[in-house]
Amino acid sequence: MEIRPILSSMRRNKVGPMLIAVQMAMTLAILCNALFIVDQRIVLSNRPTGVDERNIFVITNQWVGDPTDLAARLQADLAALRTLPGVIDAFASNSYVLSNSGWSEGVKLNPDQAGTITETALYLGDDHALQSLGLKLIGGRNFRPDEIADKAHGSRVLPVGFIVTSALADKLFPGKSALGQRLILNYSLPRGSPGIPIIGVVDRLQAPWVEAWSKNINDYSVIVPFRPVLPRADYIVRARPGPVTAVLQAAESKLFEVNPNRVVVRSLLLTEARAEVYKDDRGLAIILVAVCTALIVVTAFGIVGLTSYWVAQRRRQIGVRRALGATRRAIVQYFQTENLMITAAGAAMGIGLGVAANLLMVNAFAMQRLHTGYAVVGALVVLLLGQAAVLWPALKAASIPPALVMRAA
Repeated sequence: MEIRPILSSMRRNKVGPMLIAVQMAMTLAILCNALFIVDQRIVLSNRPTGVDERNIFVITNQWVGDPTDLAARLQADLAALRTLPGVIDAFASNSYVLSNSGWSEGVKLNPDQAGTITETALYLGDDHALQSLGLKLIGGRNFRPDEIADKAHGSRVLPVGFIVTSALADKLFPGKSALGQRLILNYSLPRGSPGIPIIGVVDRLQAPWVEAWSKNINDYSVIVPFRPVLPRADYIVRARPGPVTAVLQAAESKLFEVNPNRVVVRSLLLTEARAEVYKDDRGLAIILVAVCTALIVVTAFGIVGLTSYWVAQRRRQIGVRRALGATRRAIVQYFQTENLMITAAGAAMGIGLGVAANLLMVNAFAMQRLHTGYAVVGALVVLLLGQAAVLWPALKAASIPPALVMRAA
């Protein structure tokens, strides 16, 4: 196919090709960034937490009044939960994964260090925590019963050791074992303390938050050997595979049997917590997919309309070419090549616009940089879209009888 006649034709009618190129550029810029955001949201909402989500439920307990025997009540509740049929284990904590609420602290390795190395999530847990969560211990050991202390508001009791995630261990001690190393967490240590030793490392335990700000500490967690002797605490229970909802209902009833002077603030399966905490991400992904679909449809109809207009304007030219021996296939190829050149120019502009738009969002919303692959895939999509949209007008042009056009002339 001769490129020169196509360029000559587009120079005589610049407005149409420019409109399609600009439309393609805008479509590509929006499409590649939208697909990138959708992919990031899907990856975010599918992150593994490291716990046995399918078989874990949480009961948030709030005591009525101001009881002075919180430690005894907590022990009685946990003992009752652990004896329930279908329960593997249970413990109490200050928070749980996917709750979007919890405690965090800065981490130092020595008391003279200026600033902290990173932030980390803090989970309170006793010697039943690892089994209750289904965590995989990959180094060191679990807490012993005699190492668990009660943690009340304002208490300054120090932990005997920490269990940390492998991600945090690798961050703090790259290339060497974290076992026996000491951490300084601002909340727990007096000035000048050498730190608390790491006695165990688990494979993964996600921080409770899922917002964008916490992405850098997503897998940085520390388990502290404390029981939360607090008016409000989360009971985290792991059931055997099966009807987990029935075990949850039995657990609620059992707690009220033990002591009715309480309020169950919330009870839910961890799978429900995941659906709840990521509902905005799923909603955004659905909206963006709908917008992209509508944009593609509008762009396709725009190409069809403009190309059909060009065909009507060049009926005599097409008829002359047909009279001179041009086949229908040659006419179709002419319009497809013409459209490919226009959409390629639009795709080149669109990649630049897409990268520029992404840089603005990176600076404004702390988003990740757009991967080149998304721009390339988006460019291929708009090129294929252009070829599909021009096909019907091209076939219509190829069907113009030469004699009809020549008689009209």
